[in-house]
Amino acid sequence: MAMDLEAKKVLLRKIPHGLFICGVREDDEVNGFTASWVTQGSFEPPLVVIAVRAEGSSHGIIQRTKRFSLNVLRFDQKDLAAVFFKPQKALGGRFENAPFVNGELGLPLLEDAIGGVECEVIGEVIHGDHSIFVAEVKSALLNSDAEALNLSSTGWSYGG
Repeated sequence: MAMDLEAKKVLLRKIPHGLFICGVREDDEVNGFTASWVTQGSFEPPLVVIAVRAEGSSHGIIQRTKRFSLNVLRFDQKDLAAVFFKPQKALGGRFENAPFVNGELGLPLLEDAIGGVECEVIGEVIHGDHSIFVAEVKSALLNSDAEALNLSSTGWSYGG
């Protein structure tokens, strides 16, 4: 029996997603991208799970460094999410208009976000057009608590 592709698309897009800025660093190079396929995976130890587009430049950095940051955006930061969502050919540049501090692991944590966590990868699944990284949260910075940005509130769709 053939899969109903339209049904699959509609149903998979019903899975709720937040919007986050994932930051990476390799040597002096800082890069980031908008991530929406993210979830918590464990309380103890605290784990997050993230899907990262395999052909993106940050994917290779995560594989090599085994680290990334995850910045939680406020409900009114759609424009910032858009800056990091647009494809780009080279590394860098996205953080020029997004002030950040270096976290304990040296990863970018946005000053104007709700906050962020720094993570160390403990597992990876390579299959399909995205890789799945499982990572342990090693540090957390809370700037201010607010409602988080989610994909459905933007009118964008990513998935299906």
